[in-house]
Amino acid sequence: MDIQFNGGMNIAIKIPKSKYEQTVQFYRDILKLVVEEKPITNPTVSRTHEVKFGANIIWLDCVDNYTHSEVLLDLKTNDVPAATAYLKSNNIDTVDELEEIPAEMHWIMDPAGTPFILNTGQ
Repeated sequence: MDIQFNGGMNIAIKIPKSKYEQTVQFYRDILKLVVEEKPITNPTVSRTHEVKFGANIIWLDCVDNYTHSEVLLDLKTNDVPAATAYLKSNNIDTVDELEEIPAEMHWIMDPAGTPFILNTGQ
């Protein structure tokens, strides 16, 4: 099988609680983008806002235990198990301890430490 990867439309920014309100205000009031709080039930994210960012969506995630922000990218593939095996054969392991996600998805990182959520779709 030919494994394919494509960038997804979602970008998550994990934001320390102490900077969260200022960050939401920046996107909403300074940049004047469409920002909407969304309900979330996640053990590591206490609040989230969806920001329309052109063809992409930025998720502003409030994380109580972070000391600095971190950007996480959406990576789509045609077959998650096969892609995971392919990545492992290239010394890229999953790092699913980053944040709780559905079992059919995985977290990976590039060599610089940028996290990607690996899932199916175009």
